[in-house]
Amino acid sequence: MPFRNSVTIVASPRARVGKTLLARLLAEFHHQQGRAVQAFDLNAGDGTLAQFLPELTTVSEIADVKGQVALFDRLVAADDVAKIVDLGHQSFEAFFALADQIGVIEEAQRRAIAPAILFLITPDATSVEAFRGLRRRFPEALLAPVHNEIFGPAQHRDKYALRGAALAQLPALAPALRKYVETPPFSFARLTESTIPLEAEDELEHWLRRVYREFRELDLRILLTDVQAAIRLPS
Repeated sequence: MPFRNSVTIVASPRARVGKTLLARLLAEFHHQQGRAVQAFDLNAGDGTLAQFLPELTTVSEIADVKGQVALFDRLVAADDVAKIVDLGHQSFEAFFALADQIGVIEEAQRRAIAPAILFLITPDATSVEAFRGLRRRFPEALLAPVHNEIFGPAQHRDKYALRGAALAQLPALAPALRKYVETPPFSFARLTESTIPLEAEDELEHWLRRVYREFRELDLRILLTDVQAAIRLPS
């Protein structure tokens, strides 16, 4: 991002919609840009962020006060680190309820930290209502809808009442490539060091260019939202 202090929450109340893949890509994008990165994994099971990026990831818990304090204190630390939260669907409501209660978004902005929520949209009513709930709860943060193209055309965007809002795309990954990408400890940043076939490497590089182009556009939207919020904050 054009700023070093940022916190990006990758979220959806639904499982298996691409949250961890998006969080991995974002963390490695920052890392390849030469930025300090800290990722926080609030997931359980296999294929977690910590399994793919152990050197960049802290496994976090919010079931008790100690875990809550440890996580939220780090998120609002103005330490020139780009922070990414991979929010598992099991922790979705608890995390945002706490963030609202504590005032995490407002505190981040007071400390010149740019907050954003990347929300993987799906057509079900649970996701639609969750998205609208976040918009009501956190009007000052950038709430960016993301469509995972693996699910086909985003014909359900009208359910989210986006009213022409920019819809970020997570390009679909060919099934033949997913077997490499979804096997820990695969790293996008170390793609040239991998043992995958050259044809697959070339295809992945092309796919990554599309993904990173989306991230650069998101950078600009987050920066604009952060500047607007800073103007509105009391001095």
